[in-house]
Amino acid sequence: MKKELFDGLYSNWAGDFPAWLREHAGTNDEQIERLRRNLQQVREQELTLRQQQVVTLYYDRKMNVPQIARELGVNQSTISRTIRRAQERLYHYLQYSL
Repeated sequence: MKKELFDGLYSNWAGDFPAWLREHAGTNDEQIERLRRNLQQVREQELTLRQQQVVTLYYDRKMNVPQIARELGVNQSTISRTIRRAQERLYHYLQYSL
């Protein structure tokens, strides 16, 4: 009998917990804003000029790798490698800023 009472209490508590979390969860607007500021700072200070150029074309102007390669007159593999290295560098610096 106690087990049934406990099971009922547990299932009521467990059922209400996700709703309680949603209701009491704060927003992460401050963390997002700090991440945006840090991302811009890292892009300007830690990426090479070529990485900055490629990242801007890829993420900001929404160009794909073949389009960037044609515009800059380099191989697609060079663009892919530059994007990957820039991403690694950004990740390395940003993981400590959160």
